[in-house]
Amino acid sequence: MSAMPSADTTPSDVRQPEPIPPTRTDPVAPTREDRVAATGSELIGGPLGRRALLGAHWWTPVRIIALVMIGMFALGMVQKFPCYDGGWFFGASAQYTHACYSDIPHLYQGRGFAAGLVPYFDRLPDKMEYLEYPVLTGIFMQVAAWLTPGSGSLQDQQQLYWFANAGMLMVCAVVIAVCVARTHRRRPWDGLLVALAPAFILTSTINWDLFAVALLAAATLMWARGRPFAFGVLLGLATAAKFYPFLLLGPLFLLCWRAGKWRAFGTALWGAAGAWLIVNLPVMVLAPEGWAKFYSFSRERGVDFGSIWLLISQRGDFQIDPQEANNYGIALMVIICLAMIPLVLAAPRRPRFAQLAFLIVAAFILTNKVYSPQYVLWLVPLAVLARPRWRDFLVWQACEVAYFLGIWMYLAYTTSGDAHKGLPPDGYHLAIAAHLLGTLYLCAMVVRDILLPERDVVRRGGDDDPSGGVLDGAPDVFVVGLGRRSEGRTAHAIAGWGPSAAPGSVRSGPEKRSL
Repeated sequence: MSAMPSADTTPSDVRQPEPIPPTRTDPVAPTREDRVAATGSELIGGPLGRRALLGAHWWTPVRIIALVMIGMFALGMVQKFPCYDGGWFFGASAQYTHACYSDIPHLYQGRGFAAGLVPYFDRLPDKMEYLEYPVLTGIFMQVAAWLTPGSGSLQDQQQLYWFANAGMLMVCAVVIAVCVARTHRRRPWDGLLVALAPAFILTSTINWDLFAVALLAAATLMWARGRPFAFGVLLGLATAAKFYPFLLLGPLFLLCWRAGKWRAFGTALWGAAGAWLIVNLPVMVLAPEGWAKFYSFSRERGVDFGSIWLLISQRGDFQIDPQEANNYGIALMVIICLAMIPLVLAAPRRPRFAQLAFLIVAAFILTNKVYSPQYVLWLVPLAVLARPRWRDFLVWQACEVAYFLGIWMYLAYTTSGDAHKGLPPDGYHLAIAAHLLGTLYLCAMVVRDILLPERDVVRRGGDDDPSGGVLDGAPDVFVVGLGRRSEGRTAHAIAGWGPSAAPGSVRSGPEKRSL
């Protein structure tokens, strides 16, 4: 026990608590902290110099990233050109051997847009069914159809429909890159990972997923800016465009539980539910069968390309029916969600929102009964925010590119008849394994950062949770077990700023309850 100061001790003799360092505002240059980024920068002149003037001219990081995204997206469109005049229309295997397949021109006719059918209200004449996409994506498809001239041959219309969609999806891609660049205020250059991601570029115009990804990226930015209602509205719209974004509410619930931010979570929840209902309710009431088609299709769809269930069934030489795949997938997701509870509540430091968002979406992808190549778009912005480490990101991207090439070469093999030109089943199974292992590797790196926060490149730079909004710098009010380890090992100590208490660290006293 330390001695109490005597009555004649002057105030200057009493050790005052060290003040909390102010939040850092200086931008982080990847070429100064990331060896891979520094090596790659040699192509454009080398790492950023010590005396460089940042933000002193018109070419800000966000503007540069937006222009790079436009250029890379254009290259992705060029990659599809071998199919533009031939592969989409003549011969089944040409679009696979050139790896330029896209759903967009095929579904212009196949889903009734060429005939002027109204999604969800009009049945498809050949199948007597309805459009199997969520409502907001159906609206996106319809807007592109309105922009497509109805004159000329069907092939001309399909080509123009793809161009109309590509233009709209390019806007979505720029929104994604800009939102990622602005989410972490001190790390704008992380958005360059999105713009340069090869799997992102190769899959951007396969389907309409970029629309939902852009809405989710904007939602994440709103949460980072401390605007939970705007976050909720955008999350609800993203869920109305694609099913997976609602999953982020689970990790957010756990983080708000640990930080005691119930009002912010409730605001986000009501905003999301309201936005989703505003979009879906009119179609749900006026065309209930058409509205329900997406959900029945998802439930009844069989085990399909890229999933772990396809790998198991083909390697094990037995069939997994759709209901079994649904049950297995749901069971695994429940187990993973339950495992996230102690991970969040007992981690040495409260995990960052982007880390948990990436993990929950990755878990959904890994356990799903289908993995279309464009699903990688769901993960790219979340992966950049969760672990902006160039080496790990590029390792994962290499695995996804291997899968992208593998599925098209496998389809070329199955559609080339007796010639069997392409990748046989065993090779395709290796491509699936590469995708699964690459995603699991990145998940393992993120989990390690959560358990060892000093390894987290974002926090090592001095930040707490720059994408966390109201969670950023908030004290914990509820932790369990191992969460007590962070007492005496505060945020700034981990960041290398000394032993000061810091926002975001777990504190003792009446403000914290632990089990």
